[in-house]
Amino acid sequence: MVKQSSSVYSIFRSMLIASVHVLAVYMHDILGGSNPTAKPITGLLGNTYGGQVPFAKPIGFLPPQGGVPIPNANGALPTVNGLGPDGLGLGFGTITIIDDILTTAPELGSQNVGKAQGVYVASSADGSTQMMAFTAMIEGGEYGDTLNFYGVFKIGSPMSHLSVTGGTGKFKSANGFAEVRSLIPPGQYVTDGAETLLRIIVHLSY
Repeated sequence: MVKQSSSVYSIFRSMLIASVHVLAVYMHDILGGSNPTAKPITGLLGNTYGGQVPFAKPIGFLPPQGGVPIPNANGALPTVNGLGPDGLGLGFGTITIIDDILTTAPELGSQNVGKAQGVYVASSADGSTQMMAFTAMIEGGEYGDTLNFYGVFKIGSPMSHLSVTGGTGKFKSANGFAEVRSLIPPGQYVTDGAETLLRIIVHLSY
C-alpha cells in the first residue's frame, strides 16, 4: 500500500513538473524623452507632465542648464538615476502608468514580443518598494494571449517575485510566479529617456 502511494505520488509530481512552463522576457521602462513608455500621474513628475508647474514641457527630468529644480512636499528633488520601477526619485505615493516594451533579449532593438500595460506605485515611505500591477499582452497570439502580474518590486534586492494572477487566450487558466531582476541596459540602442531594464522569468502552469 505504501509502495503504491509512493508510485502515485511520483507520477503526480512528474505531471506537475511537466506542466510548468518557463518564459523569459525583458521589460523596457523608459521615463521621459521623445518616446516614453512610462508616465507619472501623481507626485512631482506627475505635476510636471500635467502642466501644473512653471515651464512644464518635455525637457527631461532635470531642469534646463541654470534652472532650479522644484522639490515636492517632502523636499525631495527628481534625479535621473532610479527613475522607473526601482522607485528612487519618484517619491512615496507616486503612481506611474506604463506601456512598456517586452523583448526577447536585453537590447531595446531586439525582437518585440508584446507590451506590458499597467501601473507601479511607490508603496513605501522609505522608497524601498514599488507595487506593480500590469498585463503582458503577447503579440501574435491567435486569441489575444495575455498574462496578469501583481506584486512588490524590492529596490536593491537581487530578486523580487510577482504573482501570476491569470490571463486570457491560451493563458486563461494560468497561475504561477515571476522572478524579476533589474539589469543595466546594454546601451546598443540609444534612447533620450531614462531606461530601466527588468528581466522577468515566468514559471507558469496553464
